Amino acid sequence: MTQRALLLVNRHSRRGEETLSNAISQLQALGFQLFEESTAQPQQLSDLICDYRDRVDLVIIGGGDGTLNACVEGLVSTQLPLGILPLGTANDLARTLKIPQSIPKACQVIAAGHTQRIDLGRVNDKHFFNVASLGLSVEITNKLDKQAKRVWGVLAYAATALKVVWKARPFWAEIRTQKESIRVKTVQIAVGNGRYYGGGMAVARDAAINDQRLDLYSLEYQHWWQIILLLPAIWRGRQAEWLGVRTLEGKEFEILTRKPQPINADGEIVTYTPAKFRLIPKAITVFVPEFPLLGEVKINS
Repeated sequence: MTQRALLLVNRHSRRGEETLSNAISQLQALGFQLFEESTAQPQQLSDLICDYRDRVDLVIIGGGDGTLNACVEGLVSTQLPLGILPLGTANDLARTLKIPQSIPKACQVIAAGHTQRIDLGRVNDKHFFNVASLGLSVEITNKLDKQAKRVWGVLAYAATALKVVWKARPFWAEIRTQKESIRVKTVQIAVGNGRYYGGGMAVARDAAINDQRLDLYSLEYQHWWQIILLLPAIWRGRQAEWLGVRTLEGKEFEILTRKPQPINADGEIVTYTPAKFRLIPKAITVFVPEFPLLGEVKINS
């Protein structure tokens, strides 16, 4: 049976324009009837999804994590299943779900029809897939050059991080859980729902996008060189093993700061402190490979 799919592609993503025609041909050959829409305003993407709620069977999004984040409210509202074509720079959600970077293979994942429910995080009134954070990561996002990102991919994240880290200044924050309130002096607080963020860094060694928990870490360092030494551990999700890194698990957190601090979710500034973080279990349906790798992503039927 022919499936009707809303296709939303970020033509400005790293591989968007050059792979769009190829993706359309692949999907049509696999039997999809496509309704292609595009907009120069990312905030309109969720509205487009809602407009098509009764006209299509699924939504296919081509772009990176920022494009997916712009669509998440529409996906939650309509409950249409999501197919992902990883056309962005980092593609951390696709990495978490083991979706191939090859567009023909990603199309085949969608056509195969294997779906799973995944969790979402929520910070204030905005959902997120991967990680929401404040502090150092916001500075990296603000300083990241779009042209360098397009040309160098994830290497642009690493280069920008090295430029920003040595200027990092700690700030005071209060982390509230359901059991305690903790006052910290930190350079970054990150709250993760998925496994990967920032071009392949892991929020925790055993994090998964359907483990029905949030993973928080706080980098409580005073000197920039301490953060540089920590970066390889953060990349592998082993920061919990280092002194000066506080880690917490839970379904809800609240973070307060002296002055409002911007919060980066899936690579986009979406809100400010004070911020309430909450887990939304099994929030949406996504198309995934039939056999995800065990031990790296835990997905249950």
